[in-house]
Amino acid sequence: NSLSGRTVLVVDDDMRNIFALSKALRAKGLTVVMAQDGPKAIKQVEENRAIELVLMDIMMPGMDGYQTMGEIRKSVANAKLPIIAVTAKAMRGDREKCLEAGANDYLSKPIDLDKLFSLLRVWLPAR
Repeated sequence: NSLSGRTVLVVDDDMRNIFALSKALRAKGLTVVMAQDGPKAIKQVEENRAIELVLMDIMMPGMDGYQTMGEIRKSVANAKLPIIAVTAKAMRGDREKCLEAGANDYLSKPIDLDKLFSLLRVWLPAR
């Protein structure tokens, strides 16, 4: 399993989503770091160099996922950090908007775990 031992930051304002995703990710051997809002996500990315990929919820109160990705991308150290945007309502143009805001890829809720793991394998190449 190429994902085992990798570290992913899950950003979502809903603890139930974080819990469900964390459980699925941990079952594949991934280490999960959590953040419930944009500012916490930025702090995690700046302070925890182990994070190799971010799963970013877009619809969050206060600082949304677009703003959060923009802030993360301002730092040279995080310019190449893979970010997968997660959005609840898949609207036309969402994917483009996410990519413009700094996401590398895009998933819509409810998350299809097979799709999630195939994206993780794309964005977390074997060491």
